[in-house]
Amino acid sequence: MSKSSKLQHTQTFESALAELETIVNGMEAGQMSLEQSLASYKRGAELLKFCQAALQDAQQQVKVLEDGVLKNFGSAEQ
Repeated sequence: MSKSSKLQHTQTFESALAELETIVNGMEAGQMSLEQSLASYKRGAELLKFCQAALQDAQQQVKVLEDGVLKNFGSAEQ
């Protein structure tokens, strides 16, 4: 199993976001070696991709709800 596949099966959006924030804070501190910075950047890119996909999935679910449940509810009041 690839690392990105494993990431998607074991992390939640919240834990991925928290890890990404930790990476950003560490990089901003400026005390990492070049190798550590590169590894952190790569991990951050993976986490960002995961979070973007999770947000896109959530947006799709909201759209489905708006097209079905919420619009029917709104039109029933009119």
